[in-house]
Amino acid sequence: MAKQDLNLLVNFSKRTQTMGSLAVIDDEPLQYPVARRDDSVVDDYHGMQIADPYRWLEDPDAEEVKVFVQNQMKLTESVLEKCEVREKLREKTTELLDHPRFNAPFKRGNKYFYMHNSGLQAQNVLYVQDGLDGEAEVLLDPNRLSKDGTISLSAFSVSEDAKYLSYALSSSGSDWQSIRVMRIEDKNDESDTLSWVKFSCISWTHDNKGFFYSRFPAPKEGAGMDAGTETDSNLYHELYYHFLGTDQSEDILCWRDPENPKYRFYGHVTEDGKYVLLHIDETCDPVNKLYYCDMSALPEGLDGYRKRTGLLPFVKLIDGFDAEYRVIANDETVFTFLTNKDAPKYKLVRVDLKEPRIWSDVVPEAEKDVLTWARAANGSQMIVSYLSDVKYILQIRDLNTGSLQHQLPIDIGTILGISARRNDSIVFIHFSGFLTPGIIYQCNLEAEVPNMKIFREISVPGFDRSDFDVDQVFYPSKDGTKIPMFIVTRKNITLDGSHPCLLYGYGGFNISITPSFSASRTVLTRHLGVVFCLANVRGGGEYGEEWHKAAQLAKKQNCFDDFVSAAEYLISAGYTQPKKLCIEGGSNGGLLIGACINQRPDLFGCALALVGVMDMLRFHKFTIGHAWTSEFGCSENKEDFHWLIKYSPLHNVRRPWELRLESDQSCQCQYPPTMLLTADHDDRVVPLHTLKLLVTMQYVLCTSVKNSPQTNPIIGRIECKAGHGAGRPTQKIIDEAADRYSFMAKMLGASWIE
Repeated sequence: MAKQDLNLLVNFSKRTQTMGSLAVIDDEPLQYPVARRDDSVVDDYHGMQIADPYRWLEDPDAEEVKVFVQNQMKLTESVLEKCEVREKLREKTTELLDHPRFNAPFKRGNKYFYMHNSGLQAQNVLYVQDGLDGEAEVLLDPNRLSKDGTISLSAFSVSEDAKYLSYALSSSGSDWQSIRVMRIEDKNDESDTLSWVKFSCISWTHDNKGFFYSRFPAPKEGAGMDAGTETDSNLYHELYYHFLGTDQSEDILCWRDPENPKYRFYGHVTEDGKYVLLHIDETCDPVNKLYYCDMSALPEGLDGYRKRTGLLPFVKLIDGFDAEYRVIANDETVFTFLTNKDAPKYKLVRVDLKEPRIWSDVVPEAEKDVLTWARAANGSQMIVSYLSDVKYILQIRDLNTGSLQHQLPIDIGTILGISARRNDSIVFIHFSGFLTPGIIYQCNLEAEVPNMKIFREISVPGFDRSDFDVDQVFYPSKDGTKIPMFIVTRKNITLDGSHPCLLYGYGGFNISITPSFSASRTVLTRHLGVVFCLANVRGGGEYGEEWHKAAQLAKKQNCFDDFVSAAEYLISAGYTQPKKLCIEGGSNGGLLIGACINQRPDLFGCALALVGVMDMLRFHKFTIGHAWTSEFGCSENKEDFHWLIKYSPLHNVRRPWELRLESDQSCQCQYPPTMLLTADHDDRVVPLHTLKLLVTMQYVLCTSVKNSPQTNPIIGRIECKAGHGAGRPTQKIIDEAADRYSFMAKMLGASWIE
């Protein structure tokens, strides 16, 4: 960002807010709500003065903030009422979602457990049955816990003897959880209730006496109206062990590190029940420390620690954040791990705890493909998955030697889950693709040639995959790097630039975005003729850690350049044109959208930014934001500040008609119609990011300028009793999709096709 542009932003904060030109919908003007600007809030970042006139929006409990949100919601509803296809989208998406859905079953004792939704249930239901041929029974139905479906089952674990279920509940989509315990035989709850759980595993010891879990100290009183609305940083994570039938105050504190308050701890009991592994994170980078405790060597077992005050005697196997280590299996002291140590595309390694300095490769790093996960099964085998140009490959390998035994056939899509343990000869694989709503494969590893038998297939009434085409292209980014992109269209479209197009991206945190079925996007393609595109831009994990690091920290701009190049490719190839191109992304992808509309407002016809990280100078101050500094950097560091300020969506809202673009040509354009989406219980990317950007865009582009060229609407959708996305009830998912995609259709001029 040029110095004069920074000064321009500071000067904006010194002006008195006035009502200027208005956005227009169907020739009717929109009146943006007036929001107070506090000109006194100016921060010094390494000698540079940066205004933050809407800092008051960071307090979610302030009455002024609540009024602001209500006014913005009224404005948005007035726009959505004029979106003609809104109800049709809601109706068709509801129809396409109204079908039974399952996930892969898993076995404990002689019982199988799985999640199921009959179609439009708010939350998925947990079922249990005796054997694969037994009659299924409802074990836990979260839909009975709240009238509006906003209490979700966020995690659960079954004891080794299949007598107890420990389960975590989340309210309104918050990351906060409470853990309870149920007796499986009679489906009655025990008295156990564990509070202030967040970022936690639930892992039972094999004596079935209790389980490990993680929690934070309770938020300070008055931090939020209820769990999920507070913004305080999450610090001082701790690992506990809970004995059944006891009060939480009696839980054993197994590990803490007050000298490192940002560390997060996860306890995992190995399949042989002998060890508990301590997985330690600090950031969101794929790196961790790894300690272990031999529980069989404890003189009085864990029971002895009820009388002690000391932590468990963990041994430090990996005590640095130099790589990621995920356990695959162990035979006594010999452990197999998945790691990116000296292997950015990952490999499998082995170590004997008796000789912790000697590590050997089991499956070396592949030249091109990324090893994504491995599961030990059938005693001496493992199922291994690779990503090859963003397409999954499934293999069966020998656990001891790593040698390839079988290649399993799989379509283009995503492995959503796999059910396999060391003693399981029958494993289940849950698969989905753009044109495959869902298949659960059953694979018998004892067969001479294992085959992928369909155990359950999800059928969607009215959906015919033969109506669509899926293609993958590789386009050049600004620096020449080839970027993969999937394109989903109606059958045999003509490339004449006439089609509405939805371009989706993420590009961060080593997360791979792979093909999967979406009811709402299928409706868009079928009934609005939308070309749906998924660009696998740098910053993700599609090609390993090098692909991730290529758009991390000082190189984050590569992510935005890749996405802009995707849009330019779609236009040049004849799929669409700028006024018919909508871009969408959520969370880190919301940041992607915010940055791209600032940098290339001329290129897009609509923008949908969901729960985005928009204030890159202050994100680290709220809830778990401090963990993202490994991805973005931190404004408190001078070097980091100078790259953050260049792309931070909040700090780069500029009037394009007053500036010159990279081509050095005067830009007469305006910002595309934009919808920013957030939720009041999002305690991961807290709502203040969206609220501050929303009012800044409205002010800079619209209300502070007389006769502003910005007639495209800038609106916000703020969901109540919802969070970052997980646990959202089915009806809320449908309603949000209908709202944002009807807005898109209206702005792109897309017509309904029966």
